[in-house]
Amino acid sequence: MKRYLDPKNPKAAYLQLYEMLRQEIASGIYPTGSKLPSKRLMAEECGISVITVEHAYNILADEGYIEARQRSGYYVCYRARDFISALPADLPIRKQPPHHPQSAFPYSVLAKSARKVLADYGDSLLSRSPNRGCMELRQAIAAYLARSNGIQADPKQIIIGSGAEYLYSLIAQFFGTDRTFAIEDPSYEKIGKVYNAHHISLHPLPLAADGIPTADLQKTDATVLHITPFNSFPSGITASASKRREYLLWAKERQGYLIEDNYDSELTVSKKNEDPLFSSDGAERVIYLNTFSKTIAPSIRVGYMVLPSALSDLFEERLGFYSCTVPVFEQFLLAELINSGNFERHINRVRRARRKNLVI
Repeated sequence: MKRYLDPKNPKAAYLQLYEMLRQEIASGIYPTGSKLPSKRLMAEECGISVITVEHAYNILADEGYIEARQRSGYYVCYRARDFISALPADLPIRKQPPHHPQSAFPYSVLAKSARKVLADYGDSLLSRSPNRGCMELRQAIAAYLARSNGIQADPKQIIIGSGAEYLYSLIAQFFGTDRTFAIEDPSYEKIGKVYNAHHISLHPLPLAADGIPTADLQKTDATVLHITPFNSFPSGITASASKRREYLLWAKERQGYLIEDNYDSELTVSKKNEDPLFSSDGAERVIYLNTFSKTIAPSIRVGYMVLPSALSDLFEERLGFYSCTVPVFEQFLLAELINSGNFERHINRVRRARRKNLVI
């Protein structure tokens, strides 16, 4: 099979190859158990270096599409359905929520950015924020998500709020008590507590080694599923590519919705972000959540959610009266960090250090 990498494409060659192979695997060209061409053969075929091919293969392995077998090569492990029904007995469980090291984000950069915001915006920092959040921050987030995660969203789909718990509360009020919510078991305890506080009917679903087992997904009568597909707390489980696809099919089949809680997805050791469910959801059944508490500092109590475009107007109708809970200064500061490139440079620095097993 001849593959063509476009030299005019702004994407790096390894990302082009990764995306090409991912599509071939998902479409069944390379079925489960089949062997990929060797790195040297793939490099010769595409006219690229072996190192470039290795980068692409490593990303596919990180995301659960393929696995490396010693002295044998790379084999496809992607499956359309998975039937694992129990957690491994030795699965490590973290006892405390993960905290970002306090020195990870350079204080000097934060201070310099804060001074710039004060100088640039002046009295406008005293103005009231729009209910969904300042347009400057929502535009910055939309541009960042497009280039880092492949999420294409209009700023009007983005809601700014003071942390994840506040956004959970908005979601509970938006859907109301007529729907049953399913959550991972175990999961971050505040997810269940917030939903219970809003009298939501909850159905905990057990986690297996790669996500919620198929049998439990099919058995629940829930129509909203709250998941943390990457590095779920406290289990540390990352859903496989097959399982993420299964979540999307689950939501589509029952006209339900997924709450994709991606609090820890950006600080992966990979050179690219994990592919979010939101970017793969042609049926618009995913609400994407993230915060800056992990990537900048725990004291930054700012989160955001991205609504499917079909829900944006309905959200305005039901909950548009809520004022934004984040001060204008913090919103402009985050917009400055993103637009200046400092936010992404910091994330890339953390990833490089983690790859080298350095202490940040």
